[in-house]
Amino acid sequence: MLNPFTEKYLTQSNDALLVQQAVAGSRKALEELILRHQAWVYNICLKMLFTPADAEDATQEVLVKVITKLDTFRGQSSFRTWLYRVAFNHVLNVKKSLGERQHATTFSLYWKSIEATPDADLPDTASLPVDANLIVEEVKLSCMQGMLLCLDREQRLAYILGAIFGVNDAVAAEILDVSRANFRQRLSRARRQIHSFMDGKCGLMRTGNPCHCRKKTKALVGCGYVDPGKLVFNANYVATIRQAARARVAGLERLYDAKCRRLFGSHPFQNPPDFAAWLRQLLDSTEFREMFEVAG
Repeated sequence: MLNPFTEKYLTQSNDALLVQQAVAGSRKALEELILRHQAWVYNICLKMLFTPADAEDATQEVLVKVITKLDTFRGQSSFRTWLYRVAFNHVLNVKKSLGERQHATTFSLYWKSIEATPDADLPDTASLPVDANLIVEEVKLSCMQGMLLCLDREQRLAYILGAIFGVNDAVAAEILDVSRANFRQRLSRARRQIHSFMDGKCGLMRTGNPCHCRKKTKALVGCGYVDPGKLVFNANYVATIRQAARARVAGLERLYDAKCRRLFGSHPFQNPPDFAAWLRQLLDSTEFREMFEVAG
């Protein structure tokens, strides 16, 4: 599984030292902190909010909160745990994203929208700007992102943490500020809902199931839901979630939802926008200096 808490860094400086240097005024240390953690924050926001634009906005808002509250970090937990708590509190309470507003809010409504999408053979490949398989993959990724939106935000966070990123219940409970039992209950409910929906409907789970990505692709391209010339989910990445992970899946394969987890684990781990460049502009802005003075 992909576990951000086991990631190794290229530099030897630990987070606590970088925080100390950043609070003392080192912009270099602050930039290194952002570079270290931006991809994880961005990918969590993307899984929660659906669209890259909303994820980018949320990531910037999280990083601003982190920067302005950096001097409140006391080292009682790891910096990453502290940062993720800030990020998760933000995405739990931020207003609904465009993706959340435009997509079905329950699995039954989501299935109705899928059923209403007609089946058809793939479009003529000569008419497509990219390989047809890339577009089918875009349909798959978009649909599975939509499944996550059918979970409420608390369950969605639990599933992202526990099932997709493989964070253990002790750390996840600390991040979400709940008991370990409470986290396990949220995760269990989310797993059951995802597995129940996919096992009975999704052709990725069983070939005899009614929905197949290739059959829905032509209609989704035709209505503009998927733009072959502008892939959203199947672009801008260098690894899948599973490829970025430590090899610790084998012991978990016995779980009943293992196939769902493997499918979500095959999703791209997206390269984030250049938040370091954004940070430099932000720190030089009059607006931020005024905001920082108010926050201080």
